[in-house]
Amino acid sequence: MTPPALFSTITTPHRRCPRPLFLILTLGLLTAFAACTEKPKAASEPIRFAFQNRIGSALPVIAFEKGFFADQGINVKPLRFNNGPACAEALYSGSADFGTMGDTAAIICASRSDNLTIIASHCTGEHRHRLIVRDGSPYRTLADLSGKRIGIKKGTSTYGGFLAAVNAAGIPAGAITVTNLSPSTLPEALAAGSIEAFAASEPTPSMGELKGGRELMTFGGLGNRYPIMLMAQNEFLTNRKEDTLAFMQALKTAENFVRTHPEETAEIMARATGLPSSVMESAMERHTYALTMDAPIVSSLSETAAFLKAHGKIQKVPNFATTCTDRYLR
Repeated sequence: MTPPALFSTITTPHRRCPRPLFLILTLGLLTAFAACTEKPKAASEPIRFAFQNRIGSALPVIAFEKGFFADQGINVKPLRFNNGPACAEALYSGSADFGTMGDTAAIICASRSDNLTIIASHCTGEHRHRLIVRDGSPYRTLADLSGKRIGIKKGTSTYGGFLAAVNAAGIPAGAITVTNLSPSTLPEALAAGSIEAFAASEPTPSMGELKGGRELMTFGGLGNRYPIMLMAQNEFLTNRKEDTLAFMQALKTAENFVRTHPEETAEIMARATGLPSSVMESAMERHTYALTMDAPIVSSLSETAAFLKAHGKIQKVPNFATTCTDRYLR
């Protein structure tokens, strides 16, 4: 007879349970191990955004400061510059996916590359470019600066406005010597006497006034709204459509914030530019902040491009019917 002890180890339910339980535990551990060792899905590359720490770029600055890009679930890397040509170069070279710049820089960029699209204007301001001279100087009109040196960053919308103002005043080309200077150096150069005047967009003119300068004129009244354009790489627009829409929605949220919280916006922009809040508020009044790509904007770009072409600043006028689109604002 088989010993009871031996029989019980084979047939009793108490001894048979561990085998399926062991299999279940083993399968569970294998599944957990596979889950732990599985490679996570690669996150989207950061969106590289070139913009300026200037009053005209309130929407990008506010979008970063208030976390509106993060709220849309996108990782946007800020590339901050102090002039439009630097933003244009970052975009043109492929170092940025989006870039903002004045109309002249955008036109020059678009005339040189078919890989970029203008998708919106986020700010306009007919009088946002100003010509500053030293307080107490004898100059009263633009013509008074004939034979003098003025500082301007070439390739900017300020430079385009200056050329248009000189043309409208009937001043011969080259009568006023333009010294190509970074906007950040212009107030000091004027105070030091190395130039007799400078032209720039805000906050540089207000900074110049704080350092003993006075306004000679603005570049308004010439039929140009001086829009600040938002451009993007075509490859990015094609491959990352959802990110593009999220990016634009963050800027729309910033637009609404600027409109509904002007005092807080002025405080944030004052910190970003180094201007006193009181000066910032008056400087912001020269600007209209709105995301748009309407017929007047395109018309303004076309007229400015034709002017730049006639004066030899660009070799060809971009085809704005294909270079501009409003699809990301609809």
